[in-house]
Amino acid sequence: MSGIVTLISGRGSNMQALIEAGLPVAAVISNRPDARGLDTARAHGIAADVVDHKAFPNREAFDAALLERVLSYRPSLVVLAGFMRVLTSGFVQALSGRLMNIHPSLLPAFPGLDTHQRALDAGVKLHGCTVHFVTEDLDHGPVVAQAAVPVLDEDTAGTLAARVLEQEHRLLPAAVRWFLEDRLEVQGLRVTLRGGALLASALRVPEVP
Repeated sequence: MSGIVTLISGRGSNMQALIEAGLPVAAVISNRPDARGLDTARAHGIAADVVDHKAFPNREAFDAALLERVLSYRPSLVVLAGFMRVLTSGFVQALSGRLMNIHPSLLPAFPGLDTHQRALDAGVKLHGCTVHFVTEDLDHGPVVAQAAVPVLDEDTAGTLAARVLEQEHRLLPAAVRWFLEDRLEVQGLRVTLRGGALLASALRVPEVP
């Protein structure tokens, strides 16, 4: 399998899940020098790089520098794993078809931030996470896989977030592996998987305790 570049802004727990799944993470890049996930990458002998967005006058200049750094690693796939920046169309277009994101909601519901509190406020009974290919529209693009969790009466945003994060750590490595094994077929917004039984297992809803 070819290498992955993972972009993070914080602790990088989804990046760590990729590493622990034995996937070929070649480099981890953060827009924040103090991101905890950089130490995790270094501890695993993985290149830990920083392109600090504060050093650039605008989004376009930052994204151009970030893209140059990403491409220097010659990745087959770039994974946004808690990367808290809105990317410009030029960046997205340059990596079209090989830029993947994990989002903490069942898209198209609750794009953007504060997804768990918004799910609680909306009174939904299921919440979850989505792995999708990135397009120029925020939190929009072909959905690779989703995993759902029940929303319990006693949930807070914190307890719901923790339960969703468990599913993120399972779902993202599976989706990345399918991509690297060339098992994903994209037609418009529809993604199909050769050997769909595995995809069905990724959609499992945990039982309510």
